[in-house]
Amino acid sequence: MSDLGTVDVSLTADEKFGEFLESRQMKYTTERRIIVDEVFSSHDHFDAEDLVAKLHRRRDGRRVSRSTVYRTLGYLVDAGLLRKMALGNREVYEHDYGYPQHDHLYCQQCSTLIEFKNDSLRSLRDEVCREHGFRPVSHRLVIYGTCANCNRSRVSKRRLDMV
Repeated sequence: MSDLGTVDVSLTADEKFGEFLESRQMKYTTERRIIVDEVFSSHDHFDAEDLVAKLHRRRDGRRVSRSTVYRTLGYLVDAGLLRKMALGNREVYEHDYGYPQHDHLYCQQCSTLIEFKNDSLRSLRDEVCREHGFRPVSHRLVIYGTCANCNRSRVSKRRLDMV
């Protein structure tokens, strides 16, 4: 995973989520705080079951139910803090709030997800939007294929087949 930097934001993810919940007359429970703390403690792509497993390995004895994890992830997406992407047969979450617009390369063989930022792609997006009188807010591009490591291993296996 590459480091694309951050975007300056006025509120922390915790504060923004608290405002989101308050605007819907929902409580910011201890369980939700545990989930937010865990999700925003590092920038990783993860699925809900990854998060459930991580929370169950906690040594502080505080537990969060699977249903609370799934429900809270949905709220975090609705609040604009996380993005959800379908990759292969799983749904993966990533930080959206305070993180710059970027795109992905997804290896269908080993499930590696590579983040990248490309100004030419952004310029092309803006040009297409101008042509159609469209105002972009964001975009998501995922290029599916095979990563360099998997390509190398395929080539070496083919050479071995020739022997």
